[in-house]
Amino acid sequence: MRLRTLAAGVVMLSLTVTSAAAAAEDPPRAEMLSVARDLYGAAEYERALDILERLKTAAPSDHGDAAPLEQYRALCLLALGRPADAEQAIAALVLADPMFVPADSAMSPRLRTTFRDVRARTLPQVIQQRYEEAKAAFDRHEFATAAVGFSGVLRMFNDPDLGQAASAPPLSDIKTLSRGFRDLSTSASVPPPTSPPAAVPATTAPKAPAADSQPTWKIFSAEDADVVPPVAERQALPPFPQNLSIARTGILEVVIDERGMVESVTMRMSVNPMYDRMAVDAARTWRYRPASRAGVPVKFRKVIQVAVKRNQP
Repeated sequence: MRLRTLAAGVVMLSLTVTSAAAAAEDPPRAEMLSVARDLYGAAEYERALDILERLKTAAPSDHGDAAPLEQYRALCLLALGRPADAEQAIAALVLADPMFVPADSAMSPRLRTTFRDVRARTLPQVIQQRYEEAKAAFDRHEFATAAVGFSGVLRMFNDPDLGQAASAPPLSDIKTLSRGFRDLSTSASVPPPTSPPAAVPATTAPKAPAADSQPTWKIFSAEDADVVPPVAERQALPPFPQNLSIARTGILEVVIDERGMVESVTMRMSVNPMYDRMAVDAARTWRYRPASRAGVPVKFRKVIQVAVKRNQP
C-alpha cells in the first residue's frame, strides 16, 4: 500500500513540475499520454481522464495517437462507473482504427466484453463508410487509392467480432462489390507496357481507309448483324433486399469495351431506387469475352432485362 501511494505521489509530482515549468505551453503529447497512463495505473481516474480529454480536444487524429487515447478514456470511464460514455469512447476508437484490438492483458474482463460488443455494433458502420470512400476514389479514377481502400474493406470482413453480420445484406453485397472493384482498381492502376515507337518510312503515301472500316469509337449493338455479341463470363445481379417494396421489371444498359470490361452502366428503366444503385455497382464488376467484328474486338452496347423477384421470408 505504501509503495502504491509513493508511486502516485511521484506521478503527481512529475505532473506538477511539468505544469510549473511550462505554464505557457503544454508538454509534448506523448509525455501527457504517458502521464495519463501512469495516473490510471495509480487509480487516479479523474485526473487521468482530465488529461485525456484535453488531448482529445486538441484533435488527436492529427497526431496518430487516437487508438491509445480512446482506449484509456474507456478504461477510466468504466472505472468511474460511466459505461455509456465508455462505449462511446470505444466506438470512437473503432472508427479511428477499425483493426486495433488491445491485448487481453491490457483489459479487465468487463472491458473486454464491452469492447467486443461495441466493435460488433460499430464495424458494419465502418465497413460501409470505408466502402463509400473507396468507391468515391474509384469514381474519380484514383485507382491506386481505390485499390487500397477496397483491400482494407475486405480485410475487415475477417474480423471475428463482425460475426454473422458479414454474411447478411447489406454487408454480404458490399463484400462482393469490394472484390470486383478491387480487381478493377488494381488492373486500372497498372500502367500499360510501353513499346518503342515504330519506325516511320521516309516516303509513304497515305493509305485510303477501307470501305467498310469503322471509327475506333463506334459502339456496336445487337442491330449489327456482322458483329459477334459478347459472351458473359461474370454477370450476376445482387439479391433483392427483403426490406424493400415489391420489385418491378427494369432495363439495364452496359457498354462493354474491347477488353470485355464494362465501360459504362445506365439504368434505363428503374426497378427500385435503392436496388438500382446496387445493380449499377454490381454491373461495373462484370466481365465478358468481348464482342468482335471480322475477328477484331469491338465495343458493344448490351441491353439486359432485370426481372427481380422479391425473396419470400
